[in-house]
Amino acid sequence: MYSLIDCNNFYASCERVFNPSLRNVPIVVLSNNDGCVIARSNEAKALGIPMGAVAFQYQHLFKTHGVKVFSANFHLYGDMSHRVMNILSTYSPVSEIYSIDECFLSLHGMKVDYHEYGLDMMRKVKKWTGIPVCVGTAPTKALAKVANRIAKKFPDITHGSYAIDSEEKRIKALKWLSVEDVWGVGRQNAKKLFAIGAKKAYDFTLLPESWVLKNMTIVGLRLQRELKGIPSIEMEEEEKKQSIATTRSFSDDVNTFAELKERLTAYTTAAAEKLRAQNSLCHTMNLFVETNRFKETETYYYKSIQLKLPFATSSTIEMVAFAVMGLKHIYRPHLHYKKAGVILSKFVDADCYQPSLFFNSDPRHKELMKVIDKINATNHNAVRLAGMDKNTFKMRQEHLSPAYTTNINDVIEVRV
Repeated sequence: MYSLIDCNNFYASCERVFNPSLRNVPIVVLSNNDGCVIARSNEAKALGIPMGAVAFQYQHLFKTHGVKVFSANFHLYGDMSHRVMNILSTYSPVSEIYSIDECFLSLHGMKVDYHEYGLDMMRKVKKWTGIPVCVGTAPTKALAKVANRIAKKFPDITHGSYAIDSEEKRIKALKWLSVEDVWGVGRQNAKKLFAIGAKKAYDFTLLPESWVLKNMTIVGLRLQRELKGIPSIEMEEEEKKQSIATTRSFSDDVNTFAELKERLTAYTTAAAEKLRAQNSLCHTMNLFVETNRFKETETYYYKSIQLKLPFATSSTIEMVAFAVMGLKHIYRPHLHYKKAGVILSKFVDADCYQPSLFFNSDPRHKELMKVIDKINATNHNAVRLAGMDKNTFKMRQEHLSPAYTTNINDVIEVRV
């Protein structure tokens, strides 16, 4: 059996944990530079605010209905996700973090009441973090997704935990679920299934495997078998990334080398931190700068450069030095830049890397980076390069809530 635990309206829930006055109030969370809606509370959904809504076009609706607007606080959300996942990992030795707000647990060999086990997870996560979750349990990962959907759709009946633990429940669930809502079907496959009259998930399971394989490839066939109750999608270990990109559009145009250097220093620093987090070293860096393609009064300019490093490294100090070197080659004066970024690739495992005879990363940097990462893990950007501005990405974040759990200066004070 597998359990799929999904946090309810995760971003909005994180904001509510530290501000109880937001309960039952419509909330939206905006993307980088406060551009579009990327998360909504149930109350905001009820107002008809769509996902991806352009924020400035909905300002009147926000004001009329008292919608609370927040800039994306990814430091807070990431830390709260980590806390939730740590709690869930105590319920099974095998887990797979599927996204920032979803986690699969393998319950194979565990003799428990699955409904009650799910309720216990919900109670503990809610008590220890304040985040509400729903739990779906079933013989396969795809059916666990279906069970979770039922748990969330019918809270009065399921109380937030539902188990598909019999053939009767499996068939009933699949006859209820529309085929386009099946995990992994996708829009194009849904059109193919609708065209042959397969409108419900149960209809999909009755199709000949030869048709599914031909029209939906082996991925579709595995999904069909999963819905039949045959485990075909295994738990996955977190794989190391093969490339890491940190890119941003600027809230205001940048027109000096010093400002652009500051931004790329920040982006390279962030990418290097991610690189060290997966214990990798980098051989290649790609940098790019770009002006505003929609600005008709200026000629559009885009330039990139690939740097093949003389040695593999994850040192922020060394990588920033290379980035600045590359920037000097692609920078053009008197232009108004709107976007820049750094992309790292060609990784090697830090534990398996064979040093070169002539050129190598400074060995002192390894321990230095460990200390810096440890300090910054509890107080973001407490230690940074002098060339990096304190406001790392200079994004427009006019509605940003405090970093309650990752910045000592934002910790809530309780006066008694």
